[in-house]
Amino acid sequence: MIRRLLSQLFALGVFAAALVVLPAAAAQAATCAPAWNPSAVYTGGGEVSYQGRNYTAKWWTQNERPGASDVWADKGACGAGGGGEQPNPSGFVVSEAQFNQMFPNRNSFYTYSGLTAALGSYPAFAKTGSIEVQRREAAAFLANVSHETGGLVHIKETNQANYPHYCDWGMPYGCPAGQAAYYGRGPIQLSWNFNYKAAGDALGINLLNNPYLVEQNASVAWRTGLWYWNTQTGPGTITPHNAIVNGRGFGETIRSINGSIECNGGNPAQVQSRINKFTQFTQILGTTTGSNLSC
Repeated sequence: MIRRLLSQLFALGVFAAALVVLPAAAAQAATCAPAWNPSAVYTGGGEVSYQGRNYTAKWWTQNERPGASDVWADKGACGAGGGGEQPNPSGFVVSEAQFNQMFPNRNSFYTYSGLTAALGSYPAFAKTGSIEVQRREAAAFLANVSHETGGLVHIKETNQANYPHYCDWGMPYGCPAGQAAYYGRGPIQLSWNFNYKAAGDALGINLLNNPYLVEQNASVAWRTGLWYWNTQTGPGTITPHNAIVNGRGFGETIRSINGSIECNGGNPAQVQSRINKFTQFTQILGTTTGSNLSC
């Protein structure tokens, strides 16, 4: 009888211990504070999050990166409990919430899922270098995209008078979709028959014969933008991807996209517009801009 009673008491003790232990095991990381902004001023007690951790400022600070300066006290991991910098199921350094914050008035055509589905075509994009550089590249790409499309509002070029001008009949394959079929489309505003041919060949899609896919399928549209970003130098000397990951700076991405018109004093207002958007997006992502912002 005593042995049975002791056995029952022992079982109850184990059960009670489990009740104490289980909630602790299920505890989640703290909610992230607002993302660190390198241009913002913080005073003692100011709270930020950076790369999945919360920090508190010990004294006045500006542009001193959390985790790399004694001014910040590390308060531990954050994100699993909701808010702030939560782990992103897509693996992309830009969360859907951040994407929506960047493009509050975007056309519904430009879906976040379309973008993340396109990432597999260029796995080095926003995956090269430190997390700081990865986020910087994502911000640089999306800033240029924002400039090209008016904040992801325009799917195709608005000036229809230009449409017949993008057919180079000197190419052996001509313009099978028609003289006026190769106008700007998508996040980088892909234009010209030879660019549709090259992008289609690289992506395994017959865009030369059906350029309209770029304005009909969000994933195809994003893939053309990533194709240009990762493989084309345009009027520059380096791809935008390499410009960021190799430290050449945001200015070189502008040169590769529209440098013949905007750089070297061609249109400083347009260059500054791109820089302003890039700075805004790096702040949203909690990273830095790096140097050489202009071209």
